[in-house]
Amino acid sequence: MHQNFPKNITGNFYGLGIAPVFLEILEKLHFKIPTPIQVQAIPVAVQGKDLVGIAQTGTGKTLAFGLPMIQRLIQVKGQQGLVVLPTRELALQVDEALKKVGHSVGLRTAVLIGGISLGIQIRALSKSPHIIVATPGRIIDHLNQKNVRLTNVRIVVIDEADRMLDMGFLPQLEKIFQALPKDRQTMLFSATMPAEIMKIAAAHMKLPVRVEIAPAGTIVEQVTQELFIVQKDSKVGLLEALLKKYQGPTLVFTRTKYGAKKIMQKIRSLDITASELHSNRSLSQRREALDGFKSGKYRVLVATDIASRGIDVVGIELVLNYDLPSTSDDYVHRIGRTARAGAGGHAISFAMPNQEKEVRAIERLIRKALPTSKLPEFSKFSATGFSRSQHPESYSKKRNPRRSSRNSSSHVYRHRRFKK
Repeated sequence: MHQNFPKNITGNFYGLGIAPVFLEILEKLHFKIPTPIQVQAIPVAVQGKDLVGIAQTGTGKTLAFGLPMIQRLIQVKGQQGLVVLPTRELALQVDEALKKVGHSVGLRTAVLIGGISLGIQIRALSKSPHIIVATPGRIIDHLNQKNVRLTNVRIVVIDEADRMLDMGFLPQLEKIFQALPKDRQTMLFSATMPAEIMKIAAAHMKLPVRVEIAPAGTIVEQVTQELFIVQKDSKVGLLEALLKKYQGPTLVFTRTKYGAKKIMQKIRSLDITASELHSNRSLSQRREALDGFKSGKYRVLVATDIASRGIDVVGIELVLNYDLPSTSDDYVHRIGRTARAGAGGHAISFAMPNQEKEVRAIERLIRKALPTSKLPEFSKFSATGFSRSQHPESYSKKRNPRRSSRNSSSHVYRHRRFKK
């Protein structure tokens, strides 16, 4: 079910169904102009309707579901909310955002994630929190140990729903839904929404309103993108050259935990402050790395995809894909870490000559070609590009007349990137 709302004429949070006390809180927090997802989602959520929200990363989805959730739970005693997210980092950041809005009205939360002792989590649950923020595996642990009951939950949010599916959380999500009362409001939020997630929505939601601010795979306009075609043994040299060119906060993505550690050590050898963020690190180490990146202690953070949707840091100048992601959806989420909150940002990706297929998949999803740059003129680089027949170019103005009847979102790619 799609729903279109009138434009927010005032350009602020008035008229969205937000109670005066929360308007005052937003004013104190200097939230003045709602984002498009907030304008569309908040009026639906405050009415208690089920909702599927699709919007680019960094566009304010947390406040879009968090504000209506807090408002409704504070009004009715004894009811609870549940927010389920894929990673520890994302859970902690959502909890922090909820507390900012709800602190002055007495909001209590409990965070159920790995890396924090069960005793601390059980004590938080004993205080009857208004909102439980959890990763799927850990809340299942608490359910199995009978530390928590979800019978009082009336509002459920599944955040980064597509990531849940990618990470194999579907069985856990099904168990969580079984433990929830049927009389509830359910909201799904993500930047992309594949068909599998919509099946979950159909099975567990009541006539959900679909709010789509931008088509799935749309990236923030302020992000500029760049592609280098480079041999594997030249990646480190290219990384060094780019870190000299870009002096601001930089987020480097790799595919493996081992690769993240190795690259972090190389960056440190260049006298650049850096840290690593991946699942082999303890929660305290991961929090220290992220907090250090936010504060400027570390100029570079090297991370695996565990962080592609768990880093909410304003001011990241450059996102650098040292390794291409395993899925094209993850590319959107990775580069969404820059150009947040309306700021500008740049994204650079390294592709090896045999990764033409991965590049094409990304370009199909974002519906544009990645501009290819020439490698710096350093003798240590020994890169070769794709062949003439392999490389995607920008959309050709000449379309195959036999394909003219295809859906407008399908584009004909021709390949003209040359060997060096």
